[in-house]
Amino acid sequence: VTAPRRCTLSDGTITHDALFQSVDERRSSKEVLGRIEMNFVDSYLYNLAAYELATMLGLEKMMPVTVERELLNERGCLSWWLPAQFDELTRLQKKISPPDPAAWNAQMSNMAVFSQLVRDTDRNAVNVLIGPNWELYMIDFTRAFRLDRGLDNPKVLTRCSRELLDKLRALTPEDVTARTKRYLRPPEIKGVMARRDKIVAHFEALIAAKGEAEVLY
Repeated sequence: VTAPRRCTLSDGTITHDALFQSVDERRSSKEVLGRIEMNFVDSYLYNLAAYELATMLGLEKMMPVTVERELLNERGCLSWWLPAQFDELTRLQKKISPPDPAAWNAQMSNMAVFSQLVRDTDRNAVNVLIGPNWELYMIDFTRAFRLDRGLDNPKVLTRCSRELLDKLRALTPEDVTARTKRYLRPPEIKGVMARRDKIVAHFEALIAAKGEAEVLY
């Protein structure tokens, strides 16, 4: 949909592929999957913002390294091509079970937290890649960072790593602005912080009801 390009990078010693996206569509409204979405944005800038935010939260290994570059006179983002064996849709269709269910569920839980934080409206099974050692990778955040300050689906927030929850608690508007101001507008940053507050409150309520051992790992 966003017409990305697959590129080959080389410095003469190392050669590796990358993905280049330059989509930057902004409309007051657009029909998406049968419904009208107001303030519609589909932008490569959100990939850059997502990577910066993931890095702040210690989740950078779950995403490809992503930087801003220019290619063929177009400004966009360049992402390191990941060594995936298949995507989550293929895994589900073929009914392939992960070798370590506990480790897999932990990765899925952290992805759910991050997706709710950035209000990603396009987090589907094709946008979840699985590495050769069952690493979970999140890709394509061009339709994230919606202005809605509420959580899209708090029911998916059942568990969270202690490290991630601690980093969420420590996140400040100033830090997020410093890292993402080139990619996010102030209302989008305020949305991130408002959802952060709701995620932290959600997990604190779960901990109070079930105990840390049932919620955190």
